[in-house]
Amino acid sequence: MQLGLIGLGKMGGNMRERIRLAGHTVIGYDRNPDLSDVSSLTELVGKLEGPRVVWVMVPAGAATQGVIDELGDLLEPGDTVVDGGNSRWTDDEKHAEELAAKGIGFVDAGVSGGVWGLQNGYALMVGGDAEHIAKVQPIFDALKPEGDAGFVHAGKVGAGHFSKMVHNGIEYAMMQAYAEGWELLEAVHSVTDVREVFRSWQEGTVIRSWLLDLAVNALDEDEHLQQLRGYAEDSGEGRWTVEAAIDNSVPLPAITASLFARFSSRQDDSPQMKMVAALRNQFGGHAVESAK
Repeated sequence: MQLGLIGLGKMGGNMRERIRLAGHTVIGYDRNPDLSDVSSLTELVGKLEGPRVVWVMVPAGAATQGVIDELGDLLEPGDTVVDGGNSRWTDDEKHAEELAAKGIGFVDAGVSGGVWGLQNGYALMVGGDAEHIAKVQPIFDALKPEGDAGFVHAGKVGAGHFSKMVHNGIEYAMMQAYAEGWELLEAVHSVTDVREVFRSWQEGTVIRSWLLDLAVNALDEDEHLQQLRGYAEDSGEGRWTVEAAIDNSVPLPAITASLFARFSSRQDDSPQMKMVAALRNQFGGHAVESAK
């Protein structure tokens, strides 16, 4: 099938390649002309045969709203828009309503996979009406990992991004646990090879995971993480997770503490945040700050 893809950065560019490898046609647009297949959204829409499917992969907030507004004027009844960025789920409800008034379907897709998705596939959590999701299903099948896992129709509009938000909240807490354990191991004199302790956990333990594998990768590159500043940003989804927990009276002590730990990293050079920063760089290509 044909797909229009808007936003060809670290995630979007790799997604375009994976979809093409599955035999589909992808027409991509990015503000960077070196990455684009077309020069404008108008040209992108004009090259797609109806009913069209256009996937938006741009930063949440104003950037996504601007693209949705423009697509609302360019697309026709029966077309479908997918928001695969990290939008807040409440924005999905607004976008779906705006597009539905013009006869255009809307699907929100939480996408996990980072810079490794091209090779390993992307986990997809989607929300929206079944009829709209069915139009995009061949693309979802191309993006997801092989096997039965990796794709879920999570529920109504907003459910995909809400699920991805909770996923990222859990990710915060898992990274924080690895980071705290790493700092404690580094602090005692009796443990002389912390990197190999982490490596020993990769098989046969209950805490083995892909994040642990990435931690070992980071330690192989910089054994004591001396090249990194102990500073880690938060993408916003951790905050949204905690806010949703408050709104729904659900206790999230581990996730909330991991979010606050990132705030503390901005006050001092935190050893734990060296590991969190290293992990974020490993799985998502997120920028790190060098030690001074």
